[in-house]
This record gives sequence, structure tokens and C-alpha cells, in this order.
Amino acid sequence: MQKPTIAPYGSWHSPLSAELIAAGAKPLAAPQVDGDAVWWCEGRAAEGGRVAALRAVRGGAGVVVTPAPLNVRSRVHEYGGGEMLADAGTLYFSNFADNLVYAQAPQGAPRAITASGAQRHADFALDRSRRRLIAVREDHSVAGEARNSLVALPLTGESGGAGVELAAGFDFYAAPRLSPDGAQLAWLCWSHPRMPWEGSELWLADVGRDGALTRARRIAGGPGEALVQPLWSPRGELFVVSDRSGWWNLYRVRGDALEPVLPMAAEFGQPLWVFGQAMYGFTGEDEIVATFIEQGTSRLVRIDLASGSAQPLATPFTDIDELAAGPGFVVVLAASPTEAQQLVRIDAATGAHEVLARSVDASPDAGMVSIAEAISYPSAGGRIAHAFFYPPRNAGFEAPAGTLPPLVVMSHGGPTSMSASSLRLSIQYWTSRGIAVLDVNYGGSTGYGSVYRDLLRGQWGVVDVEDCVAGARHLAAQGRVDGDRMAIRGGSAGGFTTLAALAFHDVFKAGASYFGVSDLAALDADTHKFESHYTSYLIAPPGAERERLYAERSPARNAERIACPMIFFQGLDDKVVLPAQSEVMVEALKARGIPVAYLAFEGEGHGFRRKETLVRTLEAEAWFYAQVFGFELADAVEPVAFVGGKGPRAAGG
Repeated sequence: MQKPTIAPYGSWHSPLSAELIAAGAKPLAAPQVDGDAVWWCEGRAAEGGRVAALRAVRGGAGVVVTPAPLNVRSRVHEYGGGEMLADAGTLYFSNFADNLVYAQAPQGAPRAITASGAQRHADFALDRSRRRLIAVREDHSVAGEARNSLVALPLTGESGGAGVELAAGFDFYAAPRLSPDGAQLAWLCWSHPRMPWEGSELWLADVGRDGALTRARRIAGGPGEALVQPLWSPRGELFVVSDRSGWWNLYRVRGDALEPVLPMAAEFGQPLWVFGQAMYGFTGEDEIVATFIEQGTSRLVRIDLASGSAQPLATPFTDIDELAAGPGFVVVLAASPTEAQQLVRIDAATGAHEVLARSVDASPDAGMVSIAEAISYPSAGGRIAHAFFYPPRNAGFEAPAGTLPPLVVMSHGGPTSMSASSLRLSIQYWTSRGIAVLDVNYGGSTGYGSVYRDLLRGQWGVVDVEDCVAGARHLAAQGRVDGDRMAIRGGSAGGFTTLAALAFHDVFKAGASYFGVSDLAALDADTHKFESHYTSYLIAPPGAERERLYAERSPARNAERIACPMIFFQGLDDKVVLPAQSEVMVEALKARGIPVAYLAFEGEGHGFRRKETLVRTLEAEAWFYAQVFGFELADAVEPVAFVGGKGPRAAGG
């Protein structure tokens, strides 16, 4: 066996190139069961980041159904989701470029059934007997804030595709679900200033023969109760997931009451950032297969409604999401610490599985994979924070004796989101080069119950930052990383955490912000409808106290406190966090002579999708860390032009 090469941390040669990672990146989403076929969405980085719909029949490979340049994505709430629905071989979907809804019959060409690009649609339900599609609409043709409602769209495209409004009056709608007999419609709704995980409502209405809704009534929910995933059983019983117990658990609707199905200190739901999420489904008239999150790890369970019994369904996966059910089986997006996300069909009786599609073409060699290590550690205020630690791992290299690796701390977006332990090549890119990674599930993250999730109420920029700082210090104190070579990175809300950590603490020596929030007041003024009141929860309601906190916590108003090199990445078409949020920071650091780089990308929005962008950002960030921390990259990459200072090494990196 060949001995490993001795080389400094950060300088190891890795076969996981940025080109390889970007070329093989095929994000998967929206699995659906349609008879003997499974449908799903697949991102194509090499095709400008477009999303295609694929279909596979049992035993066959996936076939692309939607031709280029069609892009199966919705822009409702900007984050989308719920972009397609398959039924009897016909696909109904939203196209990102023109916001129109299309119907595509088997072997047929896509046909638009709406006409106004100012009206966006998502989260479809098919009303077969009335030949219409029920959807959430976000109407941008009105003056002021976009108007949200539930509408019915005729499949023929008649009336110019305008459809008929079914329900309105709330600021937001989601999850319209029609009963099997077509006689009742259930849905979720909520209004400003709440986000759906702060409080939402489950409504139910009768559907008349003419399709109009009657006897609409609230079944459950309100301030302080978050409901997700209403779903009808084959027998016509309504189920929903509620966090009324402190955990997102499954309930059966009994009249105007909710009856718990399987009480657990675990999460059977997630924040409603995107439409179409599902973590349970019916594999038989009285059988549910569900996935739940327990201490950041996903598991499957089989529930017999007739007996009330539940049995675990063993699988090798630790991250299970977006479940669709068929007779005796489920289809899920699943991953593990050694396998990247896959589309998997799982037998409900045995747990046996088969892979239908992969998000990456091939998994790296085992000698290149750093396995996530779940850690918990003390943070400020006596809290216990949670994270996944990835030590450097490359079978071909060792570091010189007595040296410690640099650390990159990752702060996820949302901020009400979570990081899982599944294999992500974007993390292995760093660890296979000799750089340790800490992926933090700070207070406010999902997967640990509503009490943990609620730690961020009024504390954004405090609790999240403290937990990232505490995690880095914890690893340095244990002698697992070099405490003088620690960086922090994050995107969107994670970018805000990154900037705040650099402004208000001196632990990190470098930072990378991807379309990060820097000015809270500007975020309120410029962001989209869905998040326009989010800071009322995260910081404070409108008033003098909020203005004071905005000034205290906004990195843009405290940029003079950032003294380390930074690199910023920004999509110029971002409608969630506008480019000005990055640019104001770049200018402030530049004016003070702090080494700063800014890479902006035309055609990219909130989250990068194009192959060339993915390659450039990974390589530029690696080059940046090499300059700051004083190691030589094994690969030649294009340098980054700094607009401030004389370069990181001149700044003492």
C-alpha cells in the first residue's frame, strides 16, 4: 500500500474538482407517483440551471418529458415548490421564464392553459370531475403588494386562463387538497406578520356541483400553532401535521378537533418555505408510511391506523425528504453520510429499496469521504447547540506532525432551516483538501422541536452567531482545528449570521458571504411579500425598539468593526436579497482598506444554478482561503481581484 504524501492542510490534491462537482450536480425534487410511473424534477446545471421533469416506469430509466428551454419551476413566494402535478400520464407544470401553467399530454406538446405572466401559480390539485386545476395564485398585476388566493383553472385554457377565484382574504395560501370524492377542499392559510411556522390555519369547505366553495370554516390553527401537509386518506379522512404539542406530529381531523396519530418527540413536518412538501403518505387504506426527524436524523415508520401500531422501517438513510406514496411503497429523496441525495423507491413491508435517480453521477471513493460526526456543545446562556463536524479526510495525504487544519464554519440559510448529515460534495470539496468543516444547527433550526426553533424569536444575529462562535471555539479548545485559522461562510440568512459573527466577534479570520443580508432596514424595504414581515419575529415588531436593534445588529451599520478579509458572491437577479445588500458591505470594507473581493453573476438569482457559476464560486473561495491562511492550493485556479486592501496575506493572513 502506497504511503500517504505529507503535505500541509489545505494543500492536498483532491479528485473532487469544482468542475466535477458542478457538472454532476443534478438537484432532485418533487417526486410523485402516477399509476405505474414515478415523476420527479431534476436540475441541469449544464443547461443553464434549468429544471426538467422526468418520468420512469417500473424497471425503466428516467426519461426527460419537458423539452428545453422549458424550466419547471414556480416563482410563488420566490422560493417556489409545488411546480408540477402528474395525472394519468399528463403533466401540469409552471414554467419559470413566463410564469404560465402548461399541460403536456403523453406524446403531446406542452400547451399553455394560463395567459398572464403576472399571475404565478403553484401547489396544484386536480379536480377531475370538473376538468380543472386548483392552484395557489400570486397575482402581481395588482397595485402594491401581490395578491394571493386559491383559484380553479380550466384545463381547456378557456376564459384566457384567468380561472375562477375560490378563496381569498388571507395574505397567503398553500396546500389545496381535494377529497377523493371531490366534495370537499382543505387548505392552509395565514396572514402578516406571521410566517407559516409562527401560526397558520387549516380550513375546510364543501365543493358544490358548480365548483364553488360553500360552508368554508376554520378547523384548526391560529397564532402559535403551525400546520403543514394536509392530506386525504383513500377512505376520505383528512389528516394534517401540527406543532401544537411542541413537535410537528401527525393528527387525524375528527369534526372540528385533531386526534393525535403517533405522539412523538420528533418532527413529522418542516417549515413551509416551499410548496409541495410531504413527509407522510398512504400506502394502503389504513396504512401510513412517514418520515420523521429526531435529533437532526431522519427515520421511516410504518403506521397501521386500524390497530394504532407503528413499526420502524429500517433503511440506510439518515436524511429522508419529500415522500410520495403508492400501493405498498413510497418514493423519497434520501441520502446518508456516504451517499448523496437519491430518488429511492422503498417497499413498505420490507424496507428494500431501489435507486431511480441520483443527484450526482458517482459517489467519491470511500477514502475521500469525511463522515459527519454529530456533536453537541455548550453555547451562551447555558444553551446546548448542535452541529455536524467533518474532519479532513483524504487517503492519499497526511499533514505534517503537530499541525492542525483550518476550519470553515457553515451557517445555513432560512434561518428556520436545518443541516443534515448526508453526503454533500460541496462539503467534501473542502475536507478532501485538508480543511475541516463545522455545519451548525444553531438555535432556531428545525429538527429539534419548537422550543429549540423558537430560540431565534427576537434573537436573530445573537443566538445563531453565538452558536457558530461557540462551535468554533469548542473544536479549537479540543485541539481538533487551528484556532488561528478559522473562517465562517453562509448564504442568505446564513450570510447575515456570517457578517454578524465577523462584526461582533473576533474568532474568525476570514468570511465568505453568499447573497447575505447586511442591512435589516433595507431588507424590510426591498424584499418580497413572503418575508416582508419576517423581522417582526426575528428582531422585533415595528417601533423604536426595532429601530434600535436594527442599528445594533445590522452588519452594514457596524462594518467598521470587521477587520478581516472577506469575499462576497451575489446573483444580480436576486429578488429576495438584493445585490445592494452585498455591495454596501464591499464599499464599506474597501473604503477602510480591508481586503475584499466581490463576484457578481448575471442571470443568477437567490441560489446559484449554472455550472459556470458553481465552478467559479468554489474555486474562488478556495483561492481566497489559501491567501488568508497561507497554504498553496494543489490545483491552479483563476485568482480573484481584490477591490480593497493589498490582498489577504498582506493583511496578516
